[in-house]
Amino acid sequence: MTILTIAGSGAAFLAAIAAAPLALPNAVHVERAAIIEARPETLYRLIASNAGYQTFNPYRTADPALEISLFGPDFGIGSGFAFDGKDGKGTQVVALIEENRSVTMEIDLGAMGKPTQTFRLDPVGTGTRVTWGMDMEFGLNPIGRVMGLFMDRMVGGTYETGLANLADVAQSAARPDA
Repeated sequence: MTILTIAGSGAAFLAAIAAAPLALPNAVHVERAAIIEARPETLYRLIASNAGYQTFNPYRTADPALEISLFGPDFGIGSGFAFDGKDGKGTQVVALIEENRSVTMEIDLGAMGKPTQTFRLDPVGTGTRVTWGMDMEFGLNPIGRVMGLFMDRMVGGTYETGLANLADVAQSAARPDA
């Protein structure tokens, strides 16, 4: 074997390793759902409000030192907040609403990406099925595509905590002594 053959084989191997992430999906969807004993209107008012969101924000549960700065209107499109904590920094803004049915938020994590999260509210019996989903596209970013493989594990538990927090807040709001 000549040195050129070895170098050529090594270069081909490195090219294959570098190209492998491009075979991975360029987008990811993470979703969790729970039935919460509250009316869609009650939940919608909390979710689409920059202050209301903070009452169940799962990242505050995980990071009590999380810095939050509210901005925009108190409620609806443009309502948002900036955050800075152990899991990162960025902004989250209400971008689209369908009254009492859904709230879509745009998140800007800087170099880490710009996911979109949506809350769907579907009446079920005396409660509401709340589905919290996140979509993120990675384009040709190979690191993002690899991270996408772990996104459900990284974010899913946080959404479960947030849904439990939302249920607690909604139940507290429904009590006459609250």
